[in-house]
Amino acid sequence: MENTTASLLVSCPDKKGLVAKIANFIYSNGGNIIHADQHTDFESGLFLTRIEWQLDDFNLPRDLIAPAFSSIAQPLQAKWELHFSDSIPRIAIFVSKQEHCLLDLLWRHRAKEFVAEIPVIISNHPNLKDITEQFDIDFHHIPITKATKIEQEKKQLELVDKYNIDLVVLAKYMQILSNDFVAQFPQIINIHHSFLPAFIGANPYHKAYERGVKIIGATSHYVTADLDAGSIIEQDVVKISHRDNVVDLIRKGKDLERIVLARAVRLHLNNRVLVYGNRTVVFE
Repeated sequence: MENTTASLLVSCPDKKGLVAKIANFIYSNGGNIIHADQHTDFESGLFLTRIEWQLDDFNLPRDLIAPAFSSIAQPLQAKWELHFSDSIPRIAIFVSKQEHCLLDLLWRHRAKEFVAEIPVIISNHPNLKDITEQFDIDFHHIPITKATKIEQEKKQLELVDKYNIDLVVLAKYMQILSNDFVAQFPQIINIHHSFLPAFIGANPYHKAYERGVKIIGATSHYVTADLDAGSIIEQDVVKISHRDNVVDLIRKGKDLERIVLARAVRLHLNNRVLVYGNRTVVFE
């Protein structure tokens, strides 16, 4: 990949000179900064930043960038991540019976809207196997019941490990992952068919219709042990009227779900999301 870049995502207690200190690390090693953004959360006292630079003419070899920056980050009490633009993440998509989010991601991937590999799709139902065959992607059907959940999730985790997966995307996977699964593999993005925190759990469109709301939404978030409570990456809404019934809400909601999930996956893959506490800063 030409014009390869490196990016740092950093969060630390706020103090004077942080922008200069981090930028000078790059400048002093011959780097050319092409993107820099920062935010200070005054409530928590945290400084958060994303900085990206070209690796052409950068003096430090890749394997020395992390240890060199670590010596700067440690006295700042910083949490940080280092990413390279030519590292290709590997995604596993989890689905159930609904195909709209799966198809949207596969079409966008084929159109090269985001850079990743999608080697496997895992489902608790066999319904969408034909779609995966069209895209030449491995499909694994792992049915789950309350009695078999623990055993079957072990099989899922074995597949995640076998395929060297970096990110799991729940594309309308209508199952709640166990705390053990999330603890063993925390890099998971979900799409929820509601504007969280409203209408968590199942049947949000029916709940929204019964409540008579005038907008509905979709939310993409990281998965945590708490149901639909992970850090939010992306959200959007659409207006509805008294003329819309539940079927209309579901149809409009599916359009939102596709767009919101795709945006969240793209932002994550481009290393533009920084999580702190239960919140995110999205550097667009």
